[in-house]
Amino acid sequence: MKCRHCNTPLVHDFVNLGSAPPSNAYLTKDMLSRPETWYPLRVKYCGECWLVQTEDFAERETFFSEDYAYFSSMSASWLDHAEHYAQAMTDRFAITSESMVVEIASNDGYLLKNFLANGVPCLGVEPTLACAQAAKDIGIETVVKFFGIQLAQKLVASGHRADLIAANNVLAHVPDINDFVSGFRELLKDQGVATFEFPHFLNLVQQNQFDTIYHEHYSYLSLTAVCTIFEANGLSVFDVEQMTTHGGSLRVFAQRSDSGRHEMTAQPAKILALEESAGIKTGEFYAGFQEKTNKVKDDFLRFLLEAKASGKKVAAYGAAAKGNTLMNFAGIRPDLIAFVVDKNPHKAGRYMPGSLIPIVSEDTISQERPDYIVILPWNLKTEITKQLDYIREWEGKFVVAVPKLEKIQ
Repeated sequence: MKCRHCNTPLVHDFVNLGSAPPSNAYLTKDMLSRPETWYPLRVKYCGECWLVQTEDFAERETFFSEDYAYFSSMSASWLDHAEHYAQAMTDRFAITSESMVVEIASNDGYLLKNFLANGVPCLGVEPTLACAQAAKDIGIETVVKFFGIQLAQKLVASGHRADLIAANNVLAHVPDINDFVSGFRELLKDQGVATFEFPHFLNLVQQNQFDTIYHEHYSYLSLTAVCTIFEANGLSVFDVEQMTTHGGSLRVFAQRSDSGRHEMTAQPAKILALEESAGIKTGEFYAGFQEKTNKVKDDFLRFLLEAKASGKKVAAYGAAAKGNTLMNFAGIRPDLIAFVVDKNPHKAGRYMPGSLIPIVSEDTISQERPDYIVILPWNLKTEITKQLDYIREWEGKFVVAVPKLEKIQ
């Protein structure tokens, strides 16, 4: 395999998480009698441009099917994040009813609805049918396609050049990252701005966030790699914000290299220096990550086996993709975790891919009164512990497994 950005042969291993089915391929009851397709989950890094990336074993349509079950509006904290983003961008870049805002991977309209409510023309681009339909249902014009330079050219021809393009947690999801980024250059107005949010690879390594690795995430992004990719495809970075979302993310502000006029802040150089001082351009930075992930797996399995031996009932909350990575890497099955609760109605009544653990509604918690609830989307643990605080009535406890096993009192 060659690097998906610079075409350098990939010879450096980062981590091997075995194999797993697609993380958002939730099963119906009828599907339990059929075989699942599992794919190797191995990650390498490029010693030339420092892009970290999965090995490819399937087309993107395999991972982003029509019934893709991730809906952004299911998280209250993420909705709040989107609302604050819309206000901040409106204030900073003078977004008005004369502007055009486009979101790439617009999901169910969770973000664009904030612009629409203020009379700003907007357009969503979302390849998964169920999510796109949810956005259309609330009045957001949505193109149901994967984004790239060809679609960007069609959108420009139809009058949709953008003052602002938002791309939240999608840059990692594209197999052809050069084509994808080139599309932003094409779609932006001369002085337009594109913002990209993505989990910071520096945090993934330093905080052992290995469960954010799954097949849908083709790339794991440092600012070092992103600046290189953008510069090669007609964009320049002029500002960066560090954020707490998804275990620590970057919001990167970019403009067209040929016509953008926004002044460079001090932040890009600061983050690049932080990465370089951590050793992100050296092989030593990537060494030893496998051992850290193995320890998390072993500690989690030990906890579940001891709970089972003691007659304790363990459930989980959040049928998230990161949870499926953990479950399948550790080989968890329903004998160790009885059920997973999720408030997304598109997941309730289905089963976790690979582990085949049933997904149920929240009222099951009060009925079954588990001794432990494992919070799988650990980045939302504050929100979830508040939501489920009532388990303390029967002395129930919360547990997170990543970045290390922790019982929350």
